[in-house]
Amino acid sequence: MDIQLHYVEQGSGFPLILLHGNGEHSGYFSHQIDYFQKKYHVYALDTRGHGASPRGNAPFTLEQFALDLKDFMDEKGIKEADILGFSDGGNVALLFALKHPGMVRRLILNGADLFPGGVKRSVQIPIIIGYKMVSFFSLFDKKVIAKKELLGLMVTQPSIDPESLSSLTMPVLVIAGTKDLIRLSHTQLIARSIPDSKLSILEGDHFIAAKNWEAFNRSVDTFLTERE
Repeated sequence: MDIQLHYVEQGSGFPLILLHGNGEHSGYFSHQIDYFQKKYHVYALDTRGHGASPRGNAPFTLEQFALDLKDFMDEKGIKEADILGFSDGGNVALLFALKHPGMVRRLILNGADLFPGGVKRSVQIPIIIGYKMVSFFSLFDKKVIAKKELLGLMVTQPSIDPESLSSLTMPVLVIAGTKDLIRLSHTQLIARSIPDSKLSILEGDHFIAAKNWEAFNRSVDTFLTERE
């Protein structure tokens, strides 16, 4: 890895890795860190170019973020972990699980999508417009490039074939909010495509882990307990 990822580490026990969403950082999971560190060795990462983690020179893609996760786990001697990913973090977790299934004991996908069309058009259209605008301004102002890269992730990625999810054999929880910016039909597609996965729809929007954290933590904890 060309950089060192910043991370928060709490608790002891089996590793539980938390991956935040686009434009965020590990602090998003404050309620999960406090709750799960009582039973697990929690690692909350700042993705490349997010939070306190440097951008580095590698490509700014979800695939690279999955490579970074592999390097992080190797560096820490983590051979297997439970992984909880939110939004783009969920997409990274899914890409990682598809490539390194033996390193994922259990997988929680919160507000993930397989391709940009999984996002509601009322949300995606402004993102596309914003991406085109910052792409233009980035030609004249290098300070805008970071914003362009962040928006670019949501406009161009991910690109995951639903049929590829049939290869996943670890226990998987797919979880989203009732008013999520991910289409309900898309969340259901993800759950339906993963053998024996569990689907949980909780009251709230895309940010249920922060806004409805008690219900979110209960749902995740129940899943982890049932699939021990």
